[in-house]
Amino acid sequence: MFNDIGALELLTLVVLAVLVFGPEKLPKVIQDVTRTIRKIREFSDSAKEDIRSELGPQFKDFEFEDLNPKTFVRKQLMDGNDELGLKEIRESFDLRKEMADVTDAVNGRESASSTGTAASGAAASSQGTAEPDLLKKPAQPAKAERPPFDADAT
Repeated sequence: MFNDIGALELLTLVVLAVLVFGPEKLPKVIQDVTRTIRKIREFSDSAKEDIRSELGPQFKDFEFEDLNPKTFVRKQLMDGNDELGLKEIRESFDLRKEMADVTDAVNGRESASSTGTAASGAAASSQGTAEPDLLKKPAQPAKAERPPFDADAT
């Protein structure tokens, strides 16, 4: 609970407690605080047991620590039980490859995955269904032709 409190902070708290409560009342205050903490823990444990008993036998292995999002994600995604096939999905998703494909498409180069798409598009256009290639640069308007003017945009 207090893993990040150093010796200097602890000494400061003790000195403050002596100054605020006095040396005569300090042992009584410490007993009251420890008794209160013990009662809170007992109340919390009994509440957890009541919830477990109300949930029924199918939730007998339920742990309240699993409600922490980090613990839940670690338990569901990182453990060995891969009921949903998430391991295959995680391995098939390669962000670097996707970003390289997008960069190549923006720069006008063909990447490995877009060559397969271009080959299938060429096969489809040879069959008579002409699909526009969205990765090609659009045709430049003639010099005399002005682009459309949008008064709302300026």
